[in-house]
Amino acid sequence: MLPKEPPRRPQVGFLYLPPYRVQGVSIAGEATAVQVPELDIGFDIGECPRAMLSSNMVAISHGHMDHIASLIYYFSQRSFQGMGTGKVVCHPDLAEPIHNLMGALVDIERQNTPYEVVTMNPEEQIPLKGNVVLRAFNTIHTVPSLGYACVELRCKLREDLVGLPQEQLVQLKEKGEEITEMHEIPQVTYMGDTLWGKHFERPEVLDAKVLITECTFIEPGHRKRAGIGKHLHLDDIIELLEMFRGEHVVLTHMSRRTNLNVVRKTLDEYVPSNLRDKLHVLMDGRTNRARYEKQLAEVEDRD
Repeated sequence: MLPKEPPRRPQVGFLYLPPYRVQGVSIAGEATAVQVPELDIGFDIGECPRAMLSSNMVAISHGHMDHIASLIYYFSQRSFQGMGTGKVVCHPDLAEPIHNLMGALVDIERQNTPYEVVTMNPEEQIPLKGNVVLRAFNTIHTVPSLGYACVELRCKLREDLVGLPQEQLVQLKEKGEEITEMHEIPQVTYMGDTLWGKHFERPEVLDAKVLITECTFIEPGHRKRAGIGKHLHLDDIIELLEMFRGEHVVLTHMSRRTNLNVVRKTLDEYVPSNLRDKLHVLMDGRTNRARYEKQLAEVEDRD
């Protein structure tokens, strides 16, 4: 009798949620790495799919192994392939351990791998791409943890001045009056592993065009288990969807113990039908592929 083939690695999940691609791998306890190429950023790096190397920055939500295990590989491969120095953004508590990790790599490889560590405290922000900034905020997990929001900043004419003649606007500006104001448009927000809490009420969460959030437990009887590990349950996701004002919610961090057929059936059964279209599962390859093929067909019909 022939032996069985080894288990196949999970395929990279892919969703096109215009104008953003959300792609990566996320299996609870094994590996989570999510990339948004249009913003040149990845979130967590428990595994490093080849496409992830193209992102110049990776934002780490927390230090658990399934979210950070491939960081060394990311730094090393970017250097090896001439892609520039990789940059990791993280909670201040992770900076020294990462430096120690890279120091150990020097001892092992007998060579230096270039890398950059940028720490972010909650509510700090750094430039990301164009007029988009990356903002960190506190989440609730078993270790220090951060969520990240990619926020577009748009300078617009003050609402009370709309409609005034150009000459009058010039006069106001010459007098030193500020005639514009900054508007924030949340684009993509990533929650990492987290318990339900007030941070889900932030405008960067509720108004995000794309919200990427974990949902580790979906079984009706597992609400208590979710609380113990400081993770989310499907009940939390339903509550979130009822408040959510954005366009898409992408679920990550589901466990292998829950078959994807069960996931689809459970979501269809428990998520209100008027909210279901907003909800996607990153690793549901069958559903996501069908959705993408429909998008391709629609483009072909327009052309």
